[in-house]
Amino acid sequence: MTRHAPLHLEKPDVIVVGESLMDIVVQTQGSSIEHPGGSPANVAYGLARLGIPTGFLTSIGKDDRGAALVAHLSGAGVQILAGSQSSASTSTATAFLADDGSATYEFDIAWDLGTVAPTYVPRILHTGSIASFLEPGSRRVHDLLESVAGLCTITYDPNIRPQLLGSHHQAKTVFEDLIPLLNVVKLSDEDAAWLYPGLSPEETARRVRGLGADLTVVTMGSRGSLILSHAAEILVPAVQASVADTIGAGDSYMAALIVGLHTAGGHDLSPSSLERVARVASAAAAITVSRSGAHLPNAEELQALLAARPVITGNMAAPAHSIHTDEGLSSTLNGPGVLSREP
Repeated sequence: MTRHAPLHLEKPDVIVVGESLMDIVVQTQGSSIEHPGGSPANVAYGLARLGIPTGFLTSIGKDDRGAALVAHLSGAGVQILAGSQSSASTSTATAFLADDGSATYEFDIAWDLGTVAPTYVPRILHTGSIASFLEPGSRRVHDLLESVAGLCTITYDPNIRPQLLGSHHQAKTVFEDLIPLLNVVKLSDEDAAWLYPGLSPEETARRVRGLGADLTVVTMGSRGSLILSHAAEILVPAVQASVADTIGAGDSYMAALIVGLHTAGGHDLSPSSLERVARVASAAAAITVSRSGAHLPNAEELQALLAARPVITGNMAAPAHSIHTDEGLSSTLNGPGVLSREP
């Protein structure tokens, strides 16, 4: 098995590993527009816009679309890590919008990291999506996670794309093999239903937590998000918004969730703290769905919405439903930002 050389802690605080591509959005009337995309790229972009020093390890094409991706990410403050601009062409994902704003996808994508690897351990490492399933790059991602597991907080979003995953059994096996290496797993309700048909979001979240995740989040669109830690099971209401489309909503939520974990580094993540983090992440997603394409909010936009709709845990106007809590248990970010549990 491939092993990376020892890594050393330094900036950026967060490294995102995964695919970057160009989203081609086809409107209901047939017109199209191109946006930089790819779930990990969106998360890196969202983190930087929210003020978190972020590095991005990816595979970007040496073409006009690749140049546009680099400009987009760098313009937000993302540091493109060495070796990321290695492909001949840039991958694409074509999203066909329905009247309700939902999207179906077609992909033209290749994923390979080659021998590129980070040269240090960040406080938080995020990955997921196509990068964790599609060979040959997915094997490199798995090796990288093994090399840093226990040294930093690892967050993950499977962002299931069935067209690219081969058999259901194979994809589920890959997903479950990764979970013991992960601290935080975020799934959409669609991801959960595809991976575990017949299980409710709550049952899926408990299964994922039982496989080793410290914190499991299931987002459910307008129905809110389910947060499961070893301290609590909480259902947090969604922030209501007028929906233009849902592209990038999950990535926006993920970025804001990582920001919350980053901000809470070394501090107690009690049920009330987790609720607050989830409410802020929901607000970020609400901003994204209110405009076309994966336009993730910056810190000022998020702060403005939160000022208009203050996050108050236990707010009776939109109460979080506590399925189970145990304030005697807590999750903390210890050392260089490693999420762990206290007995």
